[in-house]
Amino acid sequence: MNDAATNDQGVATRPVRTVLVDDHALLRAGIRSLLEREDSIAVVGEADTFDEALAQIARCEPDVVVVDLKLTAGTEYEGLRLITEIAARHPEVASLVLTTFLDDDLVVRAVKAGARGYVVKDVDTTELVRAIQAVSGGGSAFDPRSAAIVLRTVSGEGAGPEILTEREREVLRLLADGMSNKRIGQTLFISESTVKFHIRNIIRKLGVTKRTDAVYIASKRGLI
Repeated sequence: MNDAATNDQGVATRPVRTVLVDDHALLRAGIRSLLEREDSIAVVGEADTFDEALAQIARCEPDVVVVDLKLTAGTEYEGLRLITEIAARHPEVASLVLTTFLDDDLVVRAVKAGARGYVVKDVDTTELVRAIQAVSGGGSAFDPRSAAIVLRTVSGEGAGPEILTEREREVLRLLADGMSNKRIGQTLFISESTVKFHIRNIIRKLGVTKRTDAVYIASKRGLI
């Protein structure tokens, strides 16, 4: 594992714990080799299937999971299902899509599933590291092409509801009922800290600063 990195002020920071999920072993090895040169990244696990990825996440407790959308030779994008499961089971873990596929539908579906970033595999190492760091800190990371797709989508009429995950919509509905964080957690069988995490994401995605404003905007957009 890499030693602690330092920020701009020279203060030691923990490397971003990262799990790589891709069904091609050679590609995983190449990405791992590149990332392990970076003091700010620690690759703590790898997986090539949906089930193994969930096992690795539970075992390694990463900050970020870098996910390819295609994990089998079939037509399904199992990476999307994996991102949905990560968002539901481990909301504190950020999913970053790293794939060769780029079209409007896939980008929107990935964001809807819970991905915090989407970059294609021709991205250079510097940009990939920046993307991992960004999503680990609660931000988002999109390369110029996927960013343009997201911008078109969220700017379009009726696009707002698509940007939230199903769990975030559940939390919103309970917020609208006036429930406290503790009560929401009890209702959804999740911890209070997980509730707070979802609320922060909701506020960020809806572009507001308060939970009451989030409920108002959500009602206007037909989310609740």
